[in-house]
Amino acid sequence: MIKKNESRLRVIPISGFEEVGRNMMVIEYDHDIIIIDMGLQFPEEEMHGIDYIIPNIGYLKGREQNIRGVIITHGHLDHVGGIPHLIPKLGNPTLFATKLTRAIIEKRQLDYKNVKEKLNCYTIDPDDKIKLGIFKIEFFRVNHNIPDGVGVAIHTPEGTLLHTGDFKFDHSPVNEKPVEVGKIARLGAQGILALFSDSTNAEVPGYSISEKTIAETLDRIIAQAPGRVIIGTFSTLISRIQQTINIASKYKRKIVIEGYSMKTTAAIAQELGYLKVPKGLIIDVKESLSMDPKKVIIMCTGAQGEDNAVLMRIANKEHRFLAIEKNDTVIFSSSVIPGNEATVQRLKDSLSREGAHIVHYKLMDVHTGGHGHIEDLKMMLQLTKPKYFIPIHGNRYFLQLHANIAESVGIPKKNCFVANNGQIMEYKNGEGQLLKKHVPASYVFVDGLGEADATNIVLRDRQHMANDGMLVVIASIEVKTGKLIGNPDIISRGFVYLKENKKLIEETRSKVKKILIDKDPKMAANETYLKKKIRDGIGQFLFQKTEKRPMVLPVIIDV
Repeated sequence: MIKKNESRLRVIPISGFEEVGRNMMVIEYDHDIIIIDMGLQFPEEEMHGIDYIIPNIGYLKGREQNIRGVIITHGHLDHVGGIPHLIPKLGNPTLFATKLTRAIIEKRQLDYKNVKEKLNCYTIDPDDKIKLGIFKIEFFRVNHNIPDGVGVAIHTPEGTLLHTGDFKFDHSPVNEKPVEVGKIARLGAQGILALFSDSTNAEVPGYSISEKTIAETLDRIIAQAPGRVIIGTFSTLISRIQQTINIASKYKRKIVIEGYSMKTTAAIAQELGYLKVPKGLIIDVKESLSMDPKKVIIMCTGAQGEDNAVLMRIANKEHRFLAIEKNDTVIFSSSVIPGNEATVQRLKDSLSREGAHIVHYKLMDVHTGGHGHIEDLKMMLQLTKPKYFIPIHGNRYFLQLHANIAESVGIPKKNCFVANNGQIMEYKNGEGQLLKKHVPASYVFVDGLGEADATNIVLRDRQHMANDGMLVVIASIEVKTGKLIGNPDIISRGFVYLKENKKLIEETRSKVKKILIDKDPKMAANETYLKKKIRDGIGQFLFQKTEKRPMVLPVIIDV
């Protein structure tokens, strides 16, 4: 039992503090826990065969009964993608989300047939106030690049924590209300113990561009386009879909929406009233094939160069119905996610080779991100005037830049906590400290076969084989004596081409024979021991010869 004078407020970023993605934060006071967001992160290039990465919930094992609720700030996968995997393991606590966010979560849950428990969801409105255990929660509307995003104010016995979610200040957004500046200022005037603020664009100067500016640019491009217009963007960028619908209606063009995720999001948004579509404006892709190209706009996924997304399939001539035509204009209406630069460039090259005219955000204002630039971040700090500042949502470099911005507007350096994933922050009697203690925060990988932690030997093997390939050694051994029968067989995959390296293969075969010389004919073969001898001996031999370390897989056939 925790005594009254031992009570303290803990904030633990489970993940999302050293990457863009996998966002999840735990807030704990005595025996009450709330969680903010539960996202996924997409894999890096060396994570072969991994679909995505989710938070590590090791700290919450044994504390499931203390979880009073999970608050979701908005419907992007880096904030909701971990829900199907984690919620059942946490005892199915109530999820609190706005109307659109809830619909996206519930639709995605249907894709996980093996999850039998129905989600326990509660729809919130930005004007709602709720109580979860000791915590009193209120919300404020923010602008992002998906509607219905909220920030969260958590009133605790130690003071008020303010979590911005992903935000920008857009004074002329599309199809939604502007950020609730007045409510944020009121919360700031009441006193903020700690501000947790989005750091994604902490190196971008100025203010974020309004969606109204993007609409004006798209209007000019579409008005002047000599043929069909293809717009690649994020599947959840509903404001961009709405802008394109408005422009298409103005110039009497029809729209095709291609890509499962974009079709799904658009259907949900239209059903809930977040997307307003004139009757007959959206048509099927097959219908567009017989139309004048000047009357068609195609909105699709794939602007990040994803292998199976629509834009890549069009570029590779793998789409069932669509191919680049003369006079096509392709608009990349999204910024490039860090790590995707080379892939996106190859996609642009392929489209250009086919004759498309390419427009992207570095040439014209065809995209604005959903994250505030430096002046937006300063504005949030000045509105809230927090005692402590914690940058969130970004790699370490961006977190540090954001902390520097906070210092520039008057937050003392000692009150700016640049934390690692899993690092514990504590607040007691109005004072905070960033502890050296950490909770489990390692990667949990998800692929088609399930989940595994960052120490998973399967992933290490994949990385090993991708770097240096593999060599299979097949040896037939007499069981009773351990004597080698015949010549060992050698199979190479991704290491060397056998026909061009016959000398090396013969030397390797001779080395295997020497390793398997039977020193005691009376002793039966020990398969485990023989495999280890081959693995170690051949591995060392090949490195001396080639300076490569292929994975050596010994196969012993007992005869």
